[in-house]
Amino acid sequence: MKILVTGSAGFIGFFLTKKLLERGDEVIGLDNINEYYDVNLKYARLAENGIDRGGIRWNAAVTSNKFSNYRFVKLNLEDKREILQLFKKEKFDMVAHLAAQAGVRYSITNPDVYIQSNVTGFLNILEACRQNKVGHLVYASSSSVYGLNEQMPFSVTHNADHPVSLYAATKKSNELMAHVYSYLFGLPTTGLRFFTVYGPWGRPDMAYFLFTDAILKEQPIIVYNQGKMQRDFTYVDDIVEGIVHVLDEPATPALTWSGLNPDPSCSPAPWRVYNIGNDNPVELMDFIRELEKNCGKEAKIEMKDQERSDVLSTWADINELMTNFYYKPTTPIQTGLSKFVQWFKEFYSIKQLEVSHVTNVY
Repeated sequence: MKILVTGSAGFIGFFLTKKLLERGDEVIGLDNINEYYDVNLKYARLAENGIDRGGIRWNAAVTSNKFSNYRFVKLNLEDKREILQLFKKEKFDMVAHLAAQAGVRYSITNPDVYIQSNVTGFLNILEACRQNKVGHLVYASSSSVYGLNEQMPFSVTHNADHPVSLYAATKKSNELMAHVYSYLFGLPTTGLRFFTVYGPWGRPDMAYFLFTDAILKEQPIIVYNQGKMQRDFTYVDDIVEGIVHVLDEPATPALTWSGLNPDPSCSPAPWRVYNIGNDNPVELMDFIRELEKNCGKEAKIEMKDQERSDVLSTWADINELMTNFYYKPTTPIQTGLSKFVQWFKEFYSIKQLEVSHVTNVY
């Protein structure tokens, strides 16, 4: 199959691209390599998949020197004309749309970029898929859409109409926009609500990345709400495996769906949403202790009040994912954090340290 992976210089997109290439798919990667975080990390990810930094040009495909079935294009999602031309030229079978402006707190101070990338950009992808009869569009949503919902675990059958950040609102809007295109034009679309993805090559704006950097440098870390938070941390390999399972099986109409008792997770159109999480929430302070063990140092913690854009707890109900794809994430936090810290030390050339006894940080 020929597959477009948007956000291929990003964290999840990098791993998904590699997975698809290794199984023999033809992949076109797309990314604008913006400066939201260190572009050197993005270029390093691209280099791992054989895309030489020096060969990258705007809106021009460069071929990988490691995978003959991989080409990369630097392009903005907002550039509708160029996006439509790319789709018309390449005739993609499937699209994995992972590109987006990420970050919850950044959306408070920079709202415009979220509308441009996550709404206008997503509309351009939908239009390109419709006009070129793409067989399946799989796109990244987020656990952030659950917002003020306090029912645990979060289920795709729950109401998700009360987001607490603009980032979350744009992700919910993506699900609604996709439904319109599935209903009106028969475009199969599947939204995946990711739960706190972590692992090697991750995003430097994520807490686990910032914590590791600070702990190794013996600098303080900032912990909100006195550390009384839970996250359903999900290892990146598990996320990618889930994406591949879903990508290979285009969404189909739910034959038993009823408008009298509407199920928010499916539709009479070929439209679905799924949670992908570890189904095992971890207390933030336990997470920090595990990081300390792997770093070999004790964290210096500064406690701060909860921010209004923060969700206190996330927990993925993955029953639908397991039922329809016979799949669930399996990587425990101990294994995932060990791999991350090892990568972090190697990538940033930090000397390996012996793991020492770590005292309680409460």
